[in-house]
Amino acid sequence: MYTERFRILFVCHANLCRSPLAERLARRAFDDAFGPAAAASVAVSSAGTRAYPGSPMHPGSAEVLGECGIESGGFVTRTVDVGVLADADLVLTAAREQRAACVTLAPGAVRRTFTLRQFARLAVAVPAALPGTVPQRLHGLVDGINAVRHTVPAVPGDEDDLPDPVNQPIEAFRVCAEDVWRSLSTVVGVIAAA
Repeated sequence: MYTERFRILFVCHANLCRSPLAERLARRAFDDAFGPAAAASVAVSSAGTRAYPGSPMHPGSAEVLGECGIESGGFVTRTVDVGVLADADLVLTAAREQRAACVTLAPGAVRRTFTLRQFARLAVAVPAALPGTVPQRLHGLVDGINAVRHTVPAVPGDEDDLPDPVNQPIEAFRVCAEDVWRSLSTVVGVIAAA
């Protein structure tokens, strides 16, 4: 039986650039699609496989979020661990490297751990309608993806990876945010269509 709360964990390398962008953009995407009350039933957080706990978000990510009208304050980094992974209903990583690290750390999370791009790509292949509340639809989507993932052609190389904008000009952070938003919009669109 599914709970009335769904927990999404975004993971990147240092929890400075990509996963904070994904966390804050996901909050906006769910709020825009379902309204504040329904969106409150989806908890989003982030962590890093090599994070230094307690650091602020990268200034480039904060700047891009500000350009989108999204608050970046109050964020602090944390390191992913077995407990953090166990608490998540869905783990979405920036790249395959972080996915591998998470699954190595918590093998039981393998069926609920994907790269963000991979999850969005697989989401559109789920054929059935997803009934119920937003958390129930998300649980159903994860189940549906696991049922169809073997039928979806693999993509070459690093196409499921989200490039890291660290040490790049601000434009790289904007491109990263657009990429994250595109993937999140795909997933939210599948949920909203139900």
